[in-house]
Amino acid sequence: MKVKAFEWKGDRLFLLDQRRLPQEEVWLELTTYKQVAEAIKNMVVRGAPAIGCVAAYGFVLGVKSGEDHTVVYETLKNTRPTAYNLFWALDRMLKALKEGKDLEKEAISIEEEDLQANMRMGQIGAELLPDRVRILTHCNTGALATAGWGTALGVIRSAHYMGKEVFVWVDETRPYLQGSRLTAWELLKEDIPHKIITDSTAGFLMAKGLVDCVIVGADRITKRGDVANKIGTYSLSVLAKVHGIPFYVVAPTSTFDPNIAEGWQIPIEERSEDEVKSCGGCQIAPKGSQALHYAFDVTPAENITAIITEKGVLKPPL
Repeated sequence: MKVKAFEWKGDRLFLLDQRRLPQEEVWLELTTYKQVAEAIKNMVVRGAPAIGCVAAYGFVLGVKSGEDHTVVYETLKNTRPTAYNLFWALDRMLKALKEGKDLEKEAISIEEEDLQANMRMGQIGAELLPDRVRILTHCNTGALATAGWGTALGVIRSAHYMGKEVFVWVDETRPYLQGSRLTAWELLKEDIPHKIITDSTAGFLMAKGLVDCVIVGADRITKRGDVANKIGTYSLSVLAKVHGIPFYVVAPTSTFDPNIAEGWQIPIEERSEDEVKSCGGCQIAPKGSQALHYAFDVTPAENITAIITEKGVLKPPL
């Protein structure tokens, strides 16, 4: 494994600034929970499992500094509204505090458990794939989005190391370009064959018979198996369904929200319109025009072939 998104050093947290990839590999040193909260909010770190792990370490920093644990909890919780792993990890840390457990050990356990879950999902998912497979993926779901290895990209990575002939179509994933900036960067490090495509190319590739399956991650999964993921995922699920292509979601059980029954109940983050109107710091739209930026969409369970978890494969609707 050659990629890591964060590293805990006992009294500080180091984050790989994903906003500056692939041009620069810059690590930020964080020593306060407020810095951690800002880093999550501003996309220094992203990907639901990684956000959960980082928030857990942020909770440790806040409580150890003598801050009111309720303030620390609420500050971190309010950074990103859609990624359920954030709330799951913080609730677990709060429970550990109330039970008198060692908070640092609890946060380390969250990280270690996520890595093990990723490795297990990778193995389970890879076994579902044929020996030669062309995969289309969206956003970034690799080591950068998790404690390591990855969810959807972890399946791809596992299949590659199993000796399967894997080729990856990488959606650029506008407007933040997590596909072209981050997924392609990870695939290069692993020497996995791939090509970057514009998001709007996916349907045409399917029509030409160049896609064997779609594999994506998830930020929140409802009780019936509806999935919130990076904006554009729903469109891919519709295209895959029309073309008879398997559509797989890969996520740890910590992404399942037992409090939400159906997809329409999931809170969807709406980010700044400036992220749509600019790209890489360059203005690409008229300043006077307005833009809408939903960061996520919801894929209904009926569009999903299977959800791959560390505990096995689920067939939605659940």
